[in-house]
Amino acid sequence: MEELILSILVHNSAGVLTRVSGLFSRRGYNIDSLTVGPTNTEGISRMTVVAHGNQQILEQIEKQLRKLEDVLEIFALSAETSVYRELVMIKVEANQDTRADIVSIVDIFRAKIVDVSPDSMVIEVTGTHSKINGLLAMLDGFNIVEIVRTGVAGIARGLNDFEINKKENRG
Repeated sequence: MEELILSILVHNSAGVLTRVSGLFSRRGYNIDSLTVGPTNTEGISRMTVVAHGNQQILEQIEKQLRKLEDVLEIFALSAETSVYRELVMIKVEANQDTRADIVSIVDIFRAKIVDVSPDSMVIEVTGTHSKINGLLAMLDGFNIVEIVRTGVAGIARGLNDFEINKKENRG
Protein backbone atom coordinates (compact mmCIF):
# COMPACT_ATOMS: atom_id res chain seq x y z
CA MET A 1 0.00 0.00 0.00
CA GLU A 2 1.17 3.46 -0.89
CA GLU A 3 0.73 6.61 1.17
CA LEU A 4 -0.81 9.76 -0.29
CA ILE A 5 -0.48 13.12 1.42
CA LEU A 6 -2.59 15.87 -0.10
CA SER A 7 -2.56 19.57 0.69
CA ILE A 8 -6.00 20.85 -0.25
CA LEU A 9 -6.93 24.52 -0.44
CA VAL A 10 -10.65 25.01 0.19
CA HIS A 11 -13.14 27.79 0.76
CA ASN A 12 -13.43 28.35 4.51
CA SER A 13 -17.18 27.83 4.73
CA ALA A 14 -19.66 25.73 6.65
CA GLY A 15 -19.88 22.10 5.55
CA VAL A 16 -16.59 21.85 3.64
CA LEU A 17 -15.08 19.38 6.10
CA THR A 18 -18.25 17.28 5.97
CA ARG A 19 -18.21 17.20 2.18
CA VAL A 20 -14.54 16.20 2.01
CA SER A 21 -14.78 13.52 4.68
CA GLY A 22 -18.10 12.33 3.23
CA LEU A 23 -16.43 11.76 -0.12
CA PHE A 24 -14.04 9.32 1.57
CA SER A 25 -16.71 7.49 3.58
CA ARG A 26 -19.15 7.14 0.65
CA ARG A 27 -16.48 5.35 -1.36
CA GLY A 28 -15.19 3.24 1.52
CA TYR A 29 -11.81 4.99 1.74
CA ASN A 30 -10.16 5.63 5.08
CA ILE A 31 -8.60 8.90 6.17
CA ASP A 32 -5.45 8.13 8.18
CA SER A 33 -4.92 11.74 9.22
CA LEU A 34 -6.72 15.04 8.66
CA THR A 35 -5.67 18.51 9.79
CA VAL A 36 -7.39 21.76 8.90
CA GLY A 37 -6.58 25.39 9.52
CA PRO A 38 -6.90 28.84 7.98
CA THR A 39 -4.26 30.09 5.56
CA ASN A 40 -2.79 33.57 5.21
CA THR A 41 -5.50 34.31 2.61
CA GLU A 42 -8.83 35.31 4.13
CA GLY A 43 -11.60 32.83 3.39
CA ILE A 44 -9.27 29.97 2.43
CA SER A 45 -8.29 27.01 4.61
CA ARG A 46 -5.74 24.27 4.06
CA MET A 47 -6.54 20.62 4.70
CA THR A 48 -3.77 18.08 4.91
CA VAL A 49 -5.18 14.61 4.28
CA VAL A 50 -3.24 11.35 4.57
CA ALA A 51 -4.62 8.17 3.00
CA HIS A 52 -3.29 4.75 2.03
CA GLY A 53 -4.22 2.50 -0.87
CA ASN A 54 -3.09 1.13 -4.17
CA GLN A 55 -2.25 3.51 -7.01
CA GLN A 56 -5.72 3.26 -8.55
CA ILE A 57 -7.50 4.12 -5.29
CA LEU A 58 -5.19 7.05 -4.57
CA GLU A 59 -5.70 8.46 -8.08
CA GLN A 60 -9.46 8.08 -7.65
CA ILE A 61 -9.37 9.95 -4.32
CA GLU A 62 -7.57 12.89 -5.92
CA LYS A 63 -9.92 12.95 -8.94
CA GLN A 64 -13.02 12.89 -6.77
CA LEU A 65 -11.70 15.64 -4.49
CA ARG A 66 -11.07 17.88 -7.52
CA LYS A 67 -14.78 17.62 -8.39
CA LEU A 68 -15.89 19.18 -5.08
CA GLU A 69 -17.10 22.75 -5.50
CA ASP A 70 -15.28 24.11 -2.44
CA VAL A 71 -11.90 22.67 -3.45
CA LEU A 72 -9.69 25.35 -5.00
CA GLU A 73 -6.45 23.46 -5.48
CA ILE A 74 -4.85 20.14 -4.56
CA PHE A 75 -1.13 19.51 -4.17
CA ALA A 76 0.24 15.99 -3.69
CA LEU A 77 3.03 16.33 -1.14
CA SER A 78 5.91 13.96 -1.81
CA ALA A 79 8.60 13.33 0.78
CA GLU A 80 11.27 14.70 -1.56
CA THR A 81 9.59 18.04 -2.24
CA SER A 82 7.73 18.70 1.02
CA VAL A 83 8.06 19.15 4.75
CA TYR A 84 5.79 17.16 7.10
CA ARG A 85 5.36 17.49 10.84
CA GLU A 86 3.07 16.06 13.47
CA LEU A 87 2.59 17.10 17.07
CA VAL A 88 2.22 14.38 19.67
CA MET A 89 1.67 14.63 23.41
CA ILE A 90 2.54 11.57 25.47
CA LYS A 91 1.53 11.10 29.09
CA VAL A 92 3.94 8.73 30.83
CA GLU A 93 3.72 7.36 34.33
CA ALA A 94 6.76 8.70 36.18
CA ASN A 95 8.05 8.55 39.72
CA GLN A 96 11.35 9.58 41.31
CA ASP A 97 13.02 6.38 40.11
CA THR A 98 12.01 6.72 36.43
CA ARG A 99 11.89 10.50 35.95
CA ALA A 100 15.61 10.95 35.12
CA ASP A 101 15.56 8.14 32.55
CA ILE A 102 12.52 9.65 30.84
CA VAL A 103 14.13 13.11 30.78
CA SER A 104 17.25 11.63 29.13
CA ILE A 105 15.19 10.02 26.36
CA VAL A 106 13.19 13.20 25.85
CA ASP A 107 16.41 15.21 25.48
CA ILE A 108 17.81 12.83 22.85
CA PHE A 109 14.73 13.39 20.67
CA ARG A 110 14.66 17.15 21.29
CA ALA A 111 11.19 16.81 22.73
CA LYS A 112 9.84 18.87 25.63
CA ILE A 113 8.36 18.06 28.98
CA VAL A 114 5.32 20.32 29.19
CA ASP A 115 3.78 19.06 32.44
CA VAL A 116 5.01 17.27 35.52
CA SER A 117 2.89 15.86 38.33
CA PRO A 118 3.90 13.60 41.22
CA ASP A 119 2.98 10.47 39.23
CA SER A 120 3.27 11.43 35.56
CA MET A 121 4.89 13.61 32.90
CA VAL A 122 3.52 14.97 29.64
CA ILE A 123 5.96 15.02 26.75
CA GLU A 124 5.49 17.12 23.62
CA VAL A 125 7.28 16.13 20.43
CA THR A 126 7.03 17.59 16.95
CA GLY A 127 8.50 15.85 13.97
CA THR A 128 8.25 13.22 11.30
CA HIS A 129 6.67 9.79 11.66
CA SER A 130 10.09 8.20 12.14
CA LYS A 131 11.12 10.61 14.90
CA ILE A 132 7.83 10.15 16.75
CA ASN A 133 7.89 6.37 16.34
CA GLY A 134 11.51 6.32 17.55
CA LEU A 135 10.58 8.22 20.71
CA LEU A 136 7.60 5.95 21.33
CA ALA A 137 9.84 2.89 20.90
CA MET A 138 12.30 4.26 23.45
CA LEU A 139 9.46 4.94 25.90
CA ASP A 140 8.06 1.45 25.40
CA GLY A 141 9.58 0.20 28.67
CA PHE A 142 7.65 2.85 30.61
CA ASN A 143 3.91 2.93 31.22
CA ILE A 144 2.48 5.19 28.52
CA VAL A 145 -0.87 6.29 29.91
CA GLU A 146 -2.19 8.32 26.99
CA ILE A 147 -1.19 9.58 23.55
CA VAL A 148 -2.72 12.50 21.62
CA ARG A 149 -1.70 13.06 17.99
CA THR A 150 -2.61 16.03 15.81
CA GLY A 151 -2.18 14.36 12.46
CA VAL A 152 0.23 15.32 9.73
CA ALA A 153 0.60 18.91 8.58
CA GLY A 154 2.58 19.39 5.40
CA ILE A 155 3.72 22.08 3.03
CA ALA A 156 5.60 22.05 -0.27
CA ARG A 157 9.15 23.35 -0.36
CA GLY A 158 9.69 26.55 -2.35
CA LEU A 159 6.99 28.51 -4.12
CA ASN A 160 4.06 26.48 -5.35
CA ASP A 161 1.65 27.36 -8.19
CA PHE A 162 -0.94 28.84 -5.82
CA GLU A 163 1.52 31.34 -4.35
CA ILE A 164 2.91 32.28 -7.78
CA ASN A 165 -0.63 32.86 -9.16
CA LYS A 166 -1.53 34.95 -6.12
CA LYS A 167 1.52 37.20 -6.66
CA GLU A 168 0.79 37.55 -10.41
CA ASN A 169 -2.80 38.58 -9.69
CA ARG A 170 -1.60 41.32 -7.30
CA GLY A 171 1.01 42.74 -9.63
